[in-house]
Amino acid sequence: MANGKKRIAWGITGSGDRIVETVEILTELQKQYDDVVDVRVFVSKAGEQVIKYYKLFNTLEKHFDKVWVEINANSPFLAGQLQVKRYEFLLLAPTTSNTVAKIALGLADSLLSNAAIMSQKAFVPSYIMPCDYKPGIISTILPDGSEMKLRIRKEDAEHVQRLRKMEDVFVIETPQEIPAVFEKHFSR
Repeated sequence: MANGKKRIAWGITGSGDRIVETVEILTELQKQYDDVVDVRVFVSKAGEQVIKYYKLFNTLEKHFDKVWVEINANSPFLAGQLQVKRYEFLLLAPTTSNTVAKIALGLADSLLSNAAIMSQKAFVPSYIMPCDYKPGIISTILPDGSEMKLRIRKEDAEHVQRLRKMEDVFVIETPQEIPAVFEKHFSR
């Protein structure tokens, strides 16, 4: 624990879908729980591109003490920190279909898929917000405010169903569900 605070590892992958809302909610939660929680931000290589595209990198650095960008699957050393339970839980939000597929198939070849698999092995809860959780057409908002329609493939949704069956893995569908995770772990 840092200064008596409990740590949360928040992983951001390369999905822009609901990224603005997710950053807003986590920023508010960090303020609300500042006396008990230290949210540490871990950004994948693709996530860094998306965060910069949405002009959110400075926001993250302003509101969170620690923001790390992936160097490789083991650097920064998040998986090892999860293994020794230095974090209460892992939150991956938003999560690309690529990262979801890796976790569902047990591929630990990136910082955040490695962290998710290690947290399962170490009995640390993982909360994952996939961008592609059910088949169909969705609309997402681009940084310029325009709307883009995307097809969610049934194959991607099937990987989410695999996650739902894993021990200590909890799928959340919207950023608005994240405050309930904090309440569950840090009720006052």
